Amino acid sequence: MTNLRSDSVDFFLGATTPAGFKGYFEPLRHEPGMQMYLIKSGPGCGKSTLMKRLAQAAEQQGQPIEKIHCASDPDSLDGVVFLQKHAAILDATAPHVVEPDAPGADEIVVSLYHTIDAEKLAAHRDEVKALFARNAALRGRAARYIASAGSLMLDSRRAEACSANFEKVRRYAKRLCTRMLPRLPEPARASEELRLLSAITPKGLVFFHGTVQALADRYVVFRDDYGAVSRLLLELIRAEALARGYHIITCPCAMHPEDQIDHLFIPALRLAFLTDNHWHPIHIPGVQAVRCTRFLDRENLAGFRARLRFNERAAAELLDQAVALMAQAKSCHDELETYYRTSVDFEEVERLTKETEQKILRN
Repeated sequence: MTNLRSDSVDFFLGATTPAGFKGYFEPLRHEPGMQMYLIKSGPGCGKSTLMKRLAQAAEQQGQPIEKIHCASDPDSLDGVVFLQKHAAILDATAPHVVEPDAPGADEIVVSLYHTIDAEKLAAHRDEVKALFARNAALRGRAARYIASAGSLMLDSRRAEACSANFEKVRRYAKRLCTRMLPRLPEPARASEELRLLSAITPKGLVFFHGTVQALADRYVVFRDDYGAVSRLLLELIRAEALARGYHIITCPCAMHPEDQIDHLFIPALRLAFLTDNHWHPIHIPGVQAVRCTRFLDRENLAGFRARLRFNERAAAELLDQAVALMAQAKSCHDELETYYRTSVDFEEVERLTKETEQKILRN
C-alpha cells in the first residue's frame, strides 16, 4: 500500500471496483450551489495540467481546495473542488463521462477538442485505435481480477458476521455517538459529500493518509480485518451524525462501495472515524485503535481461520495481478498520449487555461 502525503486535501472520485468502474462525479454535481466546469478532450491534451495550474493558483491565493486524483494514474488529476467558490472542474471524459444538463446555463463546458490537429493525428489512425483497444482490454482484465478479489473479501466479511454480536455493536455505537457528537446549538441542515480515500491503482492500493490529518485532529480508529463490525459501526455513526444535523464526508470502501463505509469525517468537529485493516493500515501517533474482535465470539471465529487465511492470501495475489495489469494499461495510455501531444496546439490550451482560471478564481 502507498500512503500519499500532502498539505492539501486529496481524494479519488472514481475507481475500478468489483462491480466495475464506480464514480461519484454525479453526486458532486448535485451538491448544493455547486458550479461545474466540465473538461472535454483527448488523452495527453492538457486536461490534468490545466487542473493542476488552477489548483496551484487557488493555493497561492490561500483558497481551500480538494484535489481529485485519477485512480488510473494517481499523479494526474481528475478534478479540483474550490470550496470557497462552490465550484468544481472535472475531467468529464471516459470512464467518468459527465454530460451537461443545461450547457452554459448551468454547467460550463471547457472543450479542448478544437486544439487537436486532426490531420496530424489521422496519420497515426491505426496505431491510435490499436492503443485505445489494448488499453481497454488491459483495464477489463484488471477489473476481473479485482472482482474476484472482492468476492473473497466479501466471503471473509460474511464469515466474520457469523461470529459478531451486533446488538453489542449497536450499544457501543450509541454510547460513542452520545460522547463524541454533541447536539448542535441551533437546528442545522444535514449534508453529505461522497469521496474515496483509497483506490486500487497502478501503484497498488493508494491511501491518502495526509487527508486524514488535514481534516481531523481527533480520531476513532476501528481495527477490523474483515469489515463486518466496522461496517455496522460506520453506518450507525453516519445515521446519527446526519440526524443531528452535521455536514459529513463519507468515504465508501474502495472494494465494496455500494454497501460498506470505510471512513467518515465530521469537519465541524475536526473528527474522523477510520477503518484500519490489512489493506490500508492506519498509524497515527498516540491513537489507540478500537479492536473489533471485542464484539466477536472468538471461539466461533476460530472455526473459520483456514477459510479467512486462504481468502486473504488469494485476494492479495489477485490484487497484485490487477495492479500489474493496470500498470501495463497506464504504459499503454502514456504511449497513446505521445501521439496526441504532437497534434495539440498548446498555445490555445494555455489561453483556455488562463480564461478558465479567470472565470473560476476571479469571480
